[in-house]
Amino acid sequence: MAIRIITDSASDIPQDKAKEWGITVIPLKVRFGEEEFLDGVTLTSDMFYSRLVESDELPKTSQIPPYEFEEEFEKAVEAGDDVICLTLSSGVSGCYQSACIAAQEFDGKVRVIDTKQFCISEYIIVQRAVQLRDEGKSADEITEIIEKEKKFARVISVFDTLEYLKMGGRISSAAAMAGGILSIKPVVTIEDGVVAVVGKARGSKNGSNMLIQYIDKHGGIDYDKPMCLAYSGLSDDLLLKYKEDSKHLYEGYVDDIPIEHVGATIGTYAGPGAIACAYFHKN
Repeated sequence: MAIRIITDSASDIPQDKAKEWGITVIPLKVRFGEEEFLDGVTLTSDMFYSRLVESDELPKTSQIPPYEFEEEFEKAVEAGDDVICLTLSSGVSGCYQSACIAAQEFDGKVRVIDTKQFCISEYIIVQRAVQLRDEGKSADEITEIIEKEKKFARVISVFDTLEYLKMGGRISSAAAMAGGILSIKPVVTIEDGVVAVVGKARGSKNGSNMLIQYIDKHGGIDYDKPMCLAYSGLSDDLLLKYKEDSKHLYEGYVDDIPIEHVGATIGTYAGPGAIACAYFHKN
């Protein structure tokens, strides 16, 4: 009997990475006007950002309905597998509720975890579950460990522009205009399952410095667990500069840190030019 790990595309785990890890990533739907796409399947990150910068309106994403979770759960259970489903935060999406509804049909064979994260902080929690599975832990053991450890997952990000937060109704037009004139870069994290602004930096260099300072001040990095870097837009130049500037944080602890491309779920509000770091802090 195997353990089937299932998650959603808000984790920004690419389909080829999912295949490598032996997990299932269910895509959210992304709609530009009348056109609908499957996140990470029929809409790559590059395609998404090309359309985003050309669009006058933000795209819309829709949660995964219960029947789509049920289809994947049924395949796994019929194969004799136990299922662990990890979803993006219930604070920003109904995917967790959808998965819980679907899981009721399978008599305890499906365990659903609200990661309280999304984007690459959800990514590293899923990767941690994969590590535990590969160590031979049972489904119940993995679920118990992840429920304990997920509160130590952190993500810190610098957005390059306030424009997409304005378009999404997250800030006022006046605030976005003032931020643009002053080259203000919002520094954001996820707290209690939702986005929280933890600082504002003037210019990209100061934004990168704030990321480094945040990590230094908030418990340090647990190098026995996964980390990940990510960028939005069509260029990773800013992220590579940040990686070089922050190498003192991980040099001698890890050989390298994986870099992923922020997808549609967060990219809609971050816009291009954002960079992020996700890690588990020491407990």
